[in-house]
Amino acid sequence: METSLFLSMLGFLWVAAITPGPNNMLLTASGANFGFWRSAPLMLGIMLGMQCILLLVAFGVGSLIMLYPALHFILKVAGSVYLLWLSWKIATAAYEKLEAGNAPIRPIPFYQGGLLQFLNPKAWLMALGAVASFSLSGNAYITSVGAISIGIITVNVLSGVIWLGFGTFIGRLLRSKRAWTAFNIAMGLLTAACVLLIWR
Repeated sequence: METSLFLSMLGFLWVAAITPGPNNMLLTASGANFGFWRSAPLMLGIMLGMQCILLLVAFGVGSLIMLYPALHFILKVAGSVYLLWLSWKIATAAYEKLEAGNAPIRPIPFYQGGLLQFLNPKAWLMALGAVASFSLSGNAYITSVGAISIGIITVNVLSGVIWLGFGTFIGRLLRSKRAWTAFNIAMGLLTAACVLLIWR
């Protein structure tokens, strides 16, 4: 893959990764509630889930969504229900201060970050867009998919660290139960609002 094409791909992936969406809302809420390092498994789950989606799209499964609109509809419904459930979990999270020895017991698990990708139409469309726009034909196809994979890892790490860091910073500022509750409700509502993006 030529450098100019790779940089164009990185720009496309960066915009998709850094803009607010279900993944970034979850990372921010998790960072605020559980701290940076305890939220790292969630970020890793999101990254691995995206890699799986990319490989499925690159090797044909993603084309089924384009051929059968009913699958896309089912994906939207399942993703919406899952996001609303996660929104409820965020909005009703118990109050805890982020201090040494006083961290919440149960951060969002690794597998939920990965599972969200399979139910997130935005993730499928991001992978479909990247493969359709930046993969090369013939013998260069596999190496171009590898370059896209590297690009997705790169932007997911950078954007994930930014959103987790932002959430962790906010969590340090939340000194009262009232502020904590208000933040969690706001993040829950923002995560729920991502359902609207799925259906637009």
